[in-house]
Amino acid sequence: MVASKKIFGIVLAGGEGKRLMPLTADRAKPAVPFAGQYRLIDFALSNLINSGLTQIVVLTQYKSHSLDRHVSQTWRLSGLLNAYVASVPAQQRLGKRWFSGSADAILQSLNLIRDEKPDIVVVVGADHVYRMDFRDMVQAHIESGRGATVAAIRQPIELSDQFGVIQLDKDDPTKISEFLEKPINAEGLADSPQEVLASMGNYVFNTDALIEAVIRDGERTDSNHDMGGDIIPDFVNRGDAGVFDLKNNDVPGSTDRDRYYWRDVGTIDSFFEAHQDLISTLPIFNLYNSEWPIFSQQLNSPPAKFVRDAKGNLGTVIDSIVSLGSLISGAHIERSVLGSWSKVESGASVVDSVLFDRVDVGPDATVRRAILDKDVVVEAGASVGVDPERDRARGFTVTESGLTVVGKGLRVSR
Repeated sequence: MVASKKIFGIVLAGGEGKRLMPLTADRAKPAVPFAGQYRLIDFALSNLINSGLTQIVVLTQYKSHSLDRHVSQTWRLSGLLNAYVASVPAQQRLGKRWFSGSADAILQSLNLIRDEKPDIVVVVGADHVYRMDFRDMVQAHIESGRGATVAAIRQPIELSDQFGVIQLDKDDPTKISEFLEKPINAEGLADSPQEVLASMGNYVFNTDALIEAVIRDGERTDSNHDMGGDIIPDFVNRGDAGVFDLKNNDVPGSTDRDRYYWRDVGTIDSFFEAHQDLISTLPIFNLYNSEWPIFSQQLNSPPAKFVRDAKGNLGTVIDSIVSLGSLISGAHIERSVLGSWSKVESGASVVDSVLFDRVDVGPDATVRRAILDKDVVVEAGASVGVDPERDRARGFTVTESGLTVVGKGLRVSR
């Protein structure tokens, strides 16, 4: 049944990502590097492509250059088959203004939908880490007969104040009765009282219903023009919103350990924790599932290289991911993720850290519980992440948990 419907994909990639500063000082949130060689947007796009969607637009706005470049260089589909992933910036089609919210982004981009004339529109965010087969959700949406369907994942009820929580109709567990934004006293699920359904920020719409909803929302002066905050509650209030529980989604190649993984990496600490989820022997999120690959730009890079230093000292790499082009020379790497062309020299130690591309850690330097953006240089004998107060005094960002972030291109001296 899904095959008989024309489906169009929209990726909302205009996020500013203020809580990820300084990683978003020079790039949009969906363009932030992740897991060594990926960008955050690669996870959303990979899920859509693996689900069979071949006409996808990426709506961008803030600091979009690196994001636009990544999409254009990486996500090339066959024009012969009218397949594409196209980055579309804010175009001021409805006046001299930028997008004022995710719903307004779609309102100002309705020409894209009208050009393709799809039956169904799949709308997803661009900054979550997860795997999902949207074919199951689209099928459930069609069978429901409703105008909108929201993807949801089960979360402990004590975390309900961190999410948009979906309350179900008591007579129809596939229908949303109420959509609550970060409630304090959410009601648990009937089949699991200690859990709630949290919105994943992924939606499926009948095309006509979506167009009508964003036009109606655009006329309201009291709206924030947000998909989750305004459009979905509008469908709920009209009794036209259904839910798709991720427990009903079985991604090829997934295991019981990683099948229902979903993480919003909206803060520095959650971004760091998501990297820690990758590096265990049996990872909570498995990058090595060849049946549902995560695609990204393939750099023209040599393999990673691990060598003794000039004195013949061996290096060690434990529970870590090291990307292409990296050179580890007599250094110690543990519980860390290293981006492409990283260089860690003799006697240096990198533990519980995330290094982006082209980071250079000099001889005898120490990196602990730190995130180093692209082109950071840690000088010989220098340390970062060891003394949070000193890191703050040097102008680096330090989170409440003591995690140090060094912005793009900075130098860490002794």
